[in-house]
Amino acid sequence: MLSLSEQLKHRISTVLSILSSIIFLQTLFFKFTGADESVEIFSTMGMEPWGRIWTGTFEFLIAVLLLIPPLRFIGAIGGFFLMVGAVFSHLLFIGIVVHNDGGLLFGLALFTLASCTIILSIEWDSRPAP
Repeated sequence: MLSLSEQLKHRISTVLSILSSIIFLQTLFFKFTGADESVEIFSTMGMEPWGRIWTGTFEFLIAVLLLIPPLRFIGAIGGFFLMVGAVFSHLLFIGIVVHNDGGLLFGLALFTLASCTIILSIEWDSRPAP
């Protein structure tokens, strides 16, 4: 039986995994349909169209992994590294505000990065002993 603390950690990991997956899946539509905003973002970095398509593919894979509890840790690793890249891309190339979004896209990247970091910590601590 899991302690109350372990149950709470499991719930937090589950909720953050669901929220992160929703964010990853929501952005797929824009990447895979070639929405103007996505094309402009990846063109700014010189990665259009292959960078947009590959990023969307990885986001889909990560979203699925986050939703499967035994694979959640692997999904969180992928999400962590993908979001580190997104945050640095915003800071170095794209800017924090994209198309007058008030920094929403950057904020979602920060939230997802923080969520994946927390998921990694929880899942690492709750792994079975060897």
